Amino acid sequence: MKTLWLAGLFASFAVTGAAYAAAPQPTKPVDPARFFQGRWYEIGRKPMSLTDGCVAGWTEYAPSDKGRIKVLDACYDKTPSGKIKTLGGPADVLDPASHAKLAVHYRFAGFIPITQEYWILDHDEDYTWFIEADPTFDKLWIYTRAANPSPELLQDLIGKAKGFGYDTSKLEFPTQTGK
Repeated sequence: MKTLWLAGLFASFAVTGAAYAAAPQPTKPVDPARFFQGRWYEIGRKPMSLTDGCVAGWTEYAPSDKGRIKVLDACYDKTPSGKIKTLGGPADVLDPASHAKLAVHYRFAGFIPITQEYWILDHDEDYTWFIEADPTFDKLWIYTRAANPSPELLQDLIGKAKGFGYDTSKLEFPTQTGK
């Protein structure tokens, strides 16, 4: 039984390693002073249970102590006038040379620790949009500084995500109000 348990444990590490190998790498470094400040609006995302019913979502970044970054993810439940749902925590930069990979340490339900890695795959030079994913090639987000980007910009960002190998037909685009 112990051998079977160990085999399962090693198999899970092997699967995780394979998924990391398939994930696209960030294309350019991030200027932390410009990127990790203020609000970014969630324009598109791959569906996941955590964001079911979330509309008008955003992420706020702020500098924190010891070189960390404060992250707050938020959205409205079901409608833009619904209850605000939030999840936040401190983030560590995983690659100090580029600042494009983060590990955010959340506390789900206030006490269950969850660490999630996020990779900033691409961003524009003016820091008005970025494409973010997790290293498992499973999750994907599109963010902009403007709550309602032009249809042309949105199509361009979807094309960029597709260029990274993501199935963009699975993206959902929740209502965004800019509150």
